[in-house]
Amino acid sequence: MIIAPKIRGFICTTAHPEGCAKHVAQQIAVVKNRGLIANGPKKVLVIGSSTGYGLSSRISAAFGANAATIGVFFERPGEADRTATAGWYNTAAFESEAKAAGLYARSFNGDAYSDAVKMEVIAAIKADLGQVDCVIYSLASPRRTHPTSGEVFKSVLKPVGEVFTNKNLNTGTGAVTEVSIEPVQGDDIAQTVAVMGGEDWEMWTDALLAAGVLADGVQTVAYSYIGPEVTWPIYKNGTIGRAKEDLERVQKVLDGKLAVLHGKAWVSVNKALVTQASSAIPVVPLYISLLYKVMKEEGTHEDTIEQMDRLFRDRLYNGQPQPDEAGRIRVDDWEMTAHVQTLVGQLWADVNTENFAQLGDFEGYQSSFLRLFGFGLDGVDYAAETNPDVKIPSVG
Repeated sequence: MIIAPKIRGFICTTAHPEGCAKHVAQQIAVVKNRGLIANGPKKVLVIGSSTGYGLSSRISAAFGANAATIGVFFERPGEADRTATAGWYNTAAFESEAKAAGLYARSFNGDAYSDAVKMEVIAAIKADLGQVDCVIYSLASPRRTHPTSGEVFKSVLKPVGEVFTNKNLNTGTGAVTEVSIEPVQGDDIAQTVAVMGGEDWEMWTDALLAAGVLADGVQTVAYSYIGPEVTWPIYKNGTIGRAKEDLERVQKVLDGKLAVLHGKAWVSVNKALVTQASSAIPVVPLYISLLYKVMKEEGTHEDTIEQMDRLFRDRLYNGQPQPDEAGRIRVDDWEMTAHVQTLVGQLWADVNTENFAQLGDFEGYQSSFLRLFGFGLDGVDYAAETNPDVKIPSVG
């Protein structure tokens, strides 16, 4: 079939296997061009490994440190007349590249919140690797089924306390509009914390500890975002922010649990980037478009692969994590400099539909979005027939 992007709202319902493979190869090239990470991890588990920061983490560990990697995700395979999800194609490409490089790579497709998947992964670690020395937690999901109670929790993107109204970007048309979001009701906060908070990270760590598959000196990292004040009502001070506060609570708990192994848990605060998760958050796409404009002009723009390479290379494995006052690693540091934020703030005050093309980087936003699904990459013949039914070797 000939595969073209089909965009509905903030998601693309198709993905291109060759385009996704090209995107993965480009990320690998970025890491390899920077050389080996001294004292990098050797056996890595990435929970949420198929897209965005999780995928880039797996690439950084494998091709920056020659690490054996196990990835966990929940993606849809392709069929003769329907494409797989981008994460499926990303993983197929990653495994192909890893095999060519002589690197161990094994993947698990299933509900990472479930006990069954945890036990499957632990069995694979025991059989193939013995132990892992790094665990990346990068799950992003709108819902979670609790493995004990069976209750299904659903996260929401809402402010706390009052209606939030601000500028917003229509990512389909490029129009700058206004959005109003109603505040939380009922158990919205508790539901969101149950999905996006730290409980499952702790459950994974407890299961790995109990099984004896965490190596001495293990490090585990979960990802977060803080951002500028303009996004705080819908992010930092909203339901997502409450979930991220819970993540930081769990980080301190895990520090205590890992002390017996001389291990360490971290929350890494990353930069605002176009990901499948961030595209769904009101206000954020407009902020990202303005941020891209400024940081590209400043020469400090990074995508997920540059962020994760810097996290591994300059923070986790060089003995200089540089935590902030709350103990978090900050690789959003270039984004949050006063100079960059002042410039973005000025653009935010002035931006409207008429001047957005000049003030923002809408082309960069759209390009980054399409690349997530394997579209818009040089060297790919998008007019050619393509087989959507691509296999992941270790999954089938």
